[in-house]
Amino acid sequence: MLSELAVRKAKAKEKDYKLADFEGLYLFVAKSGRRSWRLKYRFAGKERRLILGTYPELSLQEARERKLEARRLLADGKDPGIEAKKAAIARTLAKTNTFEIVARDWFALQEERWSAVHARDVITSLEKEIFPWIGALPVTEIDEPVVLSVLRKIERRGAIETAHRVRQRMSAVFVHAIAEGRSGRDPAAVVGKALKPVPRSRKRPAILSVEGLQDMIRKTEIEFASPLTKLASRFVAMTAQRLGAVRSMSWTELEGIDWEGSEPSTSAIWRIPPGHMKLTSELKREDTFEHLVPLAPEAVAVLRAVKQLTGRGPLVFPSNRNARIPMSENTLSYFYNRCGYQGRHVPHGWRASFSTIMNEWAERNGTPSDRLVIDLMLAHLPEGVSDSEGVYNRAAFLDRRREIADEWARMIFGIFPSPQKLLEYPSR
Repeated sequence: MLSELAVRKAKAKEKDYKLADFEGLYLFVAKSGRRSWRLKYRFAGKERRLILGTYPELSLQEARERKLEARRLLADGKDPGIEAKKAAIARTLAKTNTFEIVARDWFALQEERWSAVHARDVITSLEKEIFPWIGALPVTEIDEPVVLSVLRKIERRGAIETAHRVRQRMSAVFVHAIAEGRSGRDPAAVVGKALKPVPRSRKRPAILSVEGLQDMIRKTEIEFASPLTKLASRFVAMTAQRLGAVRSMSWTELEGIDWEGSEPSTSAIWRIPPGHMKLTSELKREDTFEHLVPLAPEAVAVLRAVKQLTGRGPLVFPSNRNARIPMSENTLSYFYNRCGYQGRHVPHGWRASFSTIMNEWAERNGTPSDRLVIDLMLAHLPEGVSDSEGVYNRAAFLDRRREIADEWARMIFGIFPSPQKLLEYPSR
């Protein structure tokens, strides 16, 4: 039997040589000086050799333990050499079977049937919330405690709904891995019960009076914040469209605007693609169901100001880090919260503000069809009408929609200065 001292003193010679231990284990010393533990054994009547590891990375004691493992395999009728190759292949596969690789494969399969806005939200949540923590781990090595640790990080920020949404996406990735034979289970399936419950849904808070909205605009626009954030806030308020559509809006969606002039544009249109609308997945592919938004002169003035900031990129309201990525869905929410409007008004609340105030206005000053027109402006489906019945007719009541849009913009923003004033940061 070898001693640790003898192994340590084994040096290179002119030729390769061996130092035997016992039961087929020996130290192979190459003339290059490299030392490795090897095992000589017989399987199916033939002599074979297996490299167990190198010295000093693998000590004498550890080499003897690996020899014992090999002998147990022999006793079970298995070839240790074949089992070692299978383990090496498994390790190689694990490196190409990480959560991030599997998740991106899953995303690529799903992306085509999602709207562009939703697809970006999904991949962004994966890249921000999951990949930094477990993206490099093989899916087969991720268990329930690991999944829960990722979700707890999100919970600690107070983002309870986000934690539940991320869990659903992680579960979908594991199910995809199971279907492809890359994993055997879904550890995200059961951890939902360990998460904090999602708060009961309630209507999004919104200010429902003209005076209250004007007071909010006044307070938010003197806040120290990015000019683009304030301009985005004005545009969301003026158009009362869904935040996702505003965030993903490209310059190519805008028509009828004289960008060089200063006169009001009376035929300006924002043509929202079907993929950015709240439609069934089938209708999101049909151009017939795009949504037309007549833009009031005040909204055009906002866009002219924004053009000076982001006009060289593809998006009207991009992220401040990448001109090709939309502004974060949380930017305006955080802005309003910082200005003291948490629980009082949210970006989506502008839609409720517009609907409530303009329906009340229409009762006094409008026509019998104005309630339908206002619903059309919000891309709402009247009760009992299906997507396919032409409610999203691109030209329906377009003139009246423009008149109501103009009235809304004058009513809310008529007392405020030009949006050009927002292009500078206020002094602290």
